[in-house]
Amino acid sequence: MTRPVLYLFGSAAPPVREFPEVVRRAQAEGFEVCVGLTPTAARWLADDVGDLAEVTGRPVRSEYKMPGESDVWPKADVILVAPATFNTLNHWALGLTHHFVVGVIAEGIGKAIPTVTMPCVNAAYVQHPQFDQSIATLRGAGVTVLYGSGGFEPNQPGERRAEGYPWHLAFAAIEQIVSRWP
Repeated sequence: MTRPVLYLFGSAAPPVREFPEVVRRAQAEGFEVCVGLTPTAARWLADDVGDLAEVTGRPVRSEYKMPGESDVWPKADVILVAPATFNTLNHWALGLTHHFVVGVIAEGIGKAIPTVTMPCVNAAYVQHPQFDQSIATLRGAGVTVLYGSGGFEPNQPGERRAEGYPWHLAFAAIEQIVSRWP
């Protein structure tokens, strides 16, 4: 049996710096991993991109391919978008696909690819009226959004939780999706 393909997408929030460990964990749990980053996250991880590509055996992507170019990734079985910033969540919910990651995850809804997202936003951002609308829109489209009770809970601006970003919740959600396969 082939390993399920996980598209691991990250936005520019501090937990994206943990991607090298997250990729290794996903591989240890049986996934073939393809890494995609928003442009700012790609800049933050510039020193790690080569290693991530080597470990996954696939290029790390942050830009759309050129028309006519072959896709360098296999088809996704499941997508994890974490950390997902305020900007990424709102662009995704509104269908604004000017960045590669948002384009793939927006299209993933239409392709019925099981998708899990976990925000990484602070308590000030979640006061913006668009945030709750975006969460509701994504949930309504079938995206598993790990936010609130049982998911990511916002911290105050400039603070980070002592226990860190709850990656275990994201992994539990994608494992649950994969476990339902025949």
